[in-house]
Amino acid sequence: MPAVTTWNIDPAHSSLLFVARHMVVARVHGRFERITGTLKVDPEQPAQGEVEVSADTASIYTGSPERDTHLRSADFLDAENAPKLTFRSTKVEPTGGSGFRLLGELTIRNVSHPVVFEARHTATSRDPWGNTRLIYTARATISRSDYGIRWNKSLDNGGWLVGEKVDVELDIQAVPAPA
Repeated sequence: MPAVTTWNIDPAHSSLLFVARHMVVARVHGRFERITGTLKVDPEQPAQGEVEVSADTASIYTGSPERDTHLRSADFLDAENAPKLTFRSTKVEPTGGSGFRLLGELTIRNVSHPVVFEARHTATSRDPWGNTRLIYTARATISRSDYGIRWNKSLDNGGWLVGEKVDVELDIQAVPAPA
């Protein structure tokens, strides 16, 4: 019977993404270019276990250098004083099949709040070199003001430049940690 083992997130094949509303109707997509993390899981029961993910806030990328610089500033992520964004799971609740809720603490700008990711184990697979990979997706919606991110500008139509809600998505490939 397999036991709980430690798996490392493969940063070259994993992503931490976000989507925020811009000017009420448009959506801006971004990602953190540098992420790390571990999973502690029994490969025979991949919807159970623990996860820890960390991203360098200075590695934010949206395709606009000016916007990325602003997002790194104290108006948003304050990368100089809060260099890491982290998520640590505290509980897993199976929802049927390969789905589960991943409950934990999300820390942004050194402020932590509970968050629930709707998650799924999408596959256990072998890569072309024979290495086993666990593959997961997880999504949550957060309120940016919960983390002290309040910068905004009002629009002539009565809306706001940046939406309050931000969708966060993890796409994870994990490989066994070296023994």
